[in-house]
Amino acid sequence: MKISVIIPVYNAEKYVSKAVESALQFEEVYEVILIEDQSPDNALMVCRKLAEKEERVKLFQHPDKGNHGAGASRNLGIEKSNGDFIAFLDADDYFLPNRFDAERTFFKSPEIDGVFNAIGTEFLTEKGKEEFLSNINDPHLLTVNYAAEGREVFKGLLGQTPRVFGTFFTLDALTVRTSALEKSGLTFNEDLRVHQDSDFIIKLAYHCHLKSGIIDEAVAVRGMHDDNRITKISKYSPQYNQKQFLFWNSLYVWSQENKLDPDTKRHITLQKRAFELSVKKGFSKAALLLAAIFKDPKILKTKYRFTYLQS
Repeated sequence: MKISVIIPVYNAEKYVSKAVESALQFEEVYEVILIEDQSPDNALMVCRKLAEKEERVKLFQHPDKGNHGAGASRNLGIEKSNGDFIAFLDADDYFLPNRFDAERTFFKSPEIDGVFNAIGTEFLTEKGKEEFLSNINDPHLLTVNYAAEGREVFKGLLGQTPRVFGTFFTLDALTVRTSALEKSGLTFNEDLRVHQDSDFIIKLAYHCHLKSGIIDEAVAVRGMHDDNRITKISKYSPQYNQKQFLFWNSLYVWSQENKLDPDTKRHITLQKRAFELSVKKGFSKAALLLAAIFKDPKILKTKYRFTYLQS
């Protein structure tokens, strides 16, 4: 296996060295690609030192040296990669020694396009811990509930399986064949500054054959600190609803361009509409909600059915 590990770097001078070192421990890691995204701290200097010290570490910036977000940075990393497999790692996270154990076995089968695993959590600051626990229920493993592969992964991530699969796994625990990405033409939605990873994973599960790997113990660790963007958005805030609408709208647009089954298209459409209504205010919100219920009562059974009823 020749694995390219892609690390977007923004405001991570304290953490990126550990992330890089955790990737370099594996012989299979052919290269570590750092995409520095105009960090306000000294991350660029740290990245330069890492690239000078280790020939497997390659440093890039966007052509205009500007800030474009994690999605655009990962897209640039994919473009610059030369490995047969691609793995992702956030600059404030790190791999554990068992990171590619499942991949060594499952990628012997040519039908497997990607393997995903479980990750753990490390609290790097008290404030980061408080923000994380206020938004995320499980402080331990981020994983799915049972082993699955193929179309069941796609359905499970959307909450369409009879047994609750779990709604996400993270990029830190995903490895995918480069050829599968090239064949699907899939990239990260650069218009999404948050949830672009979930958007990418769901679409990937549709276009590629994914298989669960190690789901009962961590293969990587995510670091939670004061600057984690996702934990700063309360589930009950208008900002959360707006970000969720942008996420589901991205899936909606994509669903109209692909041959998804009618039930899945309907599910995505209802989720999008629910969050679209959630950001409305006053009388117009009530009127639009009643019209949406009349058109399709199942909108009241969406996963996020309570958010759009809030004023």
